[in-house]
Amino acid sequence: MLQNPIQLRLEKLEPWQHITFMAALVERMYPNYAAFCQQTDFAEPQAFRSLLDAVWEILTVKAAKINFENQLEKLEELIPGMDDHDIYLTYPAIDVCVAMSTLIHTLLDRDLMLESVLKVSQLSVSGVAQLEEAQTGVEVTNANQKEIESVCDEWDVQWAIFRALKEADERDVEMIRGIRNEIREDGISNLGLSL
Repeated sequence: MLQNPIQLRLEKLEPWQHITFMAALVERMYPNYAAFCQQTDFAEPQAFRSLLDAVWEILTVKAAKINFENQLEKLEELIPGMDDHDIYLTYPAIDVCVAMSTLIHTLLDRDLMLESVLKVSQLSVSGVAQLEEAQTGVEVTNANQKEIESVCDEWDVQWAIFRALKEADERDVEMIRGIRNEIREDGISNLGLSL
């Protein structure tokens, strides 16, 4: 597990900030899933997009009522099997689904909050580290991670999201939308893939 001071800072956030942080990271990982779907015809990426939109809706629409048990069932059908596809993108696609599953489980059981936010943060950075290792053959460790640009970039993005959330005294719908829109418009995943 790669260590970063952000992990300790995340503990101090409020539940709505944790949910927003996780949603932002899943949003950022989404192009990996879309790219996998395009290459394999495994599923329609729009189905995953709808699940993610439901999470943003619960964060930004006061009267939103969403059945997340139902969402979890829909997600099950969208998770690729590890051995069903012979392309590297299978792993990042599975990571996005695990991150989404973690997020939905947290919406159903708030006791999982802290464990979940750390897990999603780790999933995003470890996906970057694994791609780096696959491309260079160099293992990413706590000792050398500061020398690896892609891993530093990932931590920088996580810090930027954290800082934006930390500055809000209360649940700020405009700020939450702003985070979502910025990541969407950027359209670049944690692995550098674009939609």
